[in-house]
Amino acid sequence: MNQTFKMFDAAEFLDNDEVIAAYLQDALEDEDPDVFLLAVADVVKARSMTRVAEASGLGRESLYKALRPGAKPGFATMDKLLGALGVRFQVAPLKPSRPQKPGKRETPAKSTAGSALLKKRKAAAAGPSTKKRAAA
Repeated sequence: MNQTFKMFDAAEFLDNDEVIAAYLQDALEDEDPDVFLLAVADVVKARSMTRVAEASGLGRESLYKALRPGAKPGFATMDKLLGALGVRFQVAPLKPSRPQKPGKRETPAKSTAGSALLKKRKAAAAGPSTKKRAAA
């Protein structure tokens, strides 16, 4: 018996600002810069390429070029694009500059909402998708 599987599309799950921010943050932390471009492309798709192009002041063709794997978009381009998506880059220290005092509250654990989506997105981008599989 053959089963048909739908290709994973992260854009279907990027339906609110918190999930989008977590997804992009997790992608930004990946060592492969193409992962971040793929994640931004997913968010652009979820928000509509036409609307994002208009809001960013960039042409659709420019967006496609900037977001393809291997592209090296400039900071100004990414800043405009992220602004149109309602997010921004932030800078944070790699580690605390001084030890925490005993009894102080620790920083809450990072949200895993974006992590799960990012793992699926990376797996989908890693190789060809099998649309039909034989059931064992």
